[in-house]
Amino acid sequence: MNMRIISLCFAAAALIAGGVYAVLQPKSTPLVAAEVAPKAAPAIKAATAPSGEIVLTIAGGPDAAGQPIAATYDFAALQALPVTSFQTTTMWTDGIQRFEGVELKALLAQLNVRSGTVIATAINDYRTEIPVAEITDGAPIIAYKMNDAPMPTRDKGPLWIVYPYDSNAKYQSEVVFSRSIWQLTRLDIAP
Repeated sequence: MNMRIISLCFAAAALIAGGVYAVLQPKSTPLVAAEVAPKAAPAIKAATAPSGEIVLTIAGGPDAAGQPIAATYDFAALQALPVTSFQTTTMWTDGIQRFEGVELKALLAQLNVRSGTVIATAINDYRTEIPVAEITDGAPIIAYKMNDAPMPTRDKGPLWIVYPYDSNAKYQSEVVFSRSIWQLTRLDIAP
């Protein structure tokens, strides 16, 4: 068995076991798997190895370096990333709500994703596509809190892609509303 197959098996086993591992393949060296430190450089594929329940899986690729993407996050790993919050109304809630979470752009930057399409999937298999080119600083965020409290599954949680709808008319379109997926569990990155 060659080193590449052994390394792929190691990386797959690590993900199944609940670890967050990066798959790195420089052009001149064999494929290797390595555990990644929190808030690693953008070329690194993942954050800290989750110790809690996995709430978000990210897969696909390739990233900007041509490498596959495989990462899992629990709440602690998401909350360890830079926090963005804003207040806005939504068509699904009453009144002004305060959302807190991680910018989708920052999360993709950590995984070295610069182009392609994000395919977001919810618990009920609802899917929506967001072109990476349309993801900006501050919008959207993957919210994990609403009004300073975690969101239960029965109330659009635990994760919800949210835009600051009131801040700009461009966020008040059917396309943006369709991308505002709640009960988010997975992001697939397509070229």
